[in-house]
Amino acid sequence: MTKIAKNTICLWYENDAEGAARFYAETFPDSSVGAVHRAPGDFPSGKEGDVLTVEFTVMGIPCLGLNGGPAFKHNEAFSFQVATEDQSETDRYWNAIVGNGGQESDCGWCKDKWGISWQITPVALTKAFTSPDRIAAKRAFDVMMTMKKIDIAAIDAAFRG
Repeated sequence: MTKIAKNTICLWYENDAEGAARFYAETFPDSSVGAVHRAPGDFPSGKEGDVLTVEFTVMGIPCLGLNGGPAFKHNEAFSFQVATEDQSETDRYWNAIVGNGGQESDCGWCKDKWGISWQITPVALTKAFTSPDRIAAKRAFDVMMTMKKIDIAAIDAAFRG
């Protein structure tokens, strides 16, 4: 038996928790798929033997995917925020999520094909809008508000004025 984490994020999927977990493990460092548990009996959205839960880790965060059926949908009230070091890393994660059936949103947010929201947030953006120079921070923030995927060069240029 695997060690059970004291605190785990449980994510509700309609029926593809295992597919989502495998995508995250292939896409992000320090991510993996652990145990896949099959239902010991029929349940409202599945049959005995179907995948019920999947233990996985996303960038070091323990998660449990539950195949709970269509009753609940994801929304932006929950998101994974991924701090990226440069434009290449930002592009890689953004393109992986959006290019695998996901969708773009505003200000560095996107959704994967399972409906989970992701904030692909360059460290440069966070440093810019949290700067003690509030005028420069506002310029960077205002430019960010016009973007989908974050363009670090444009953020830096706006910050510099």
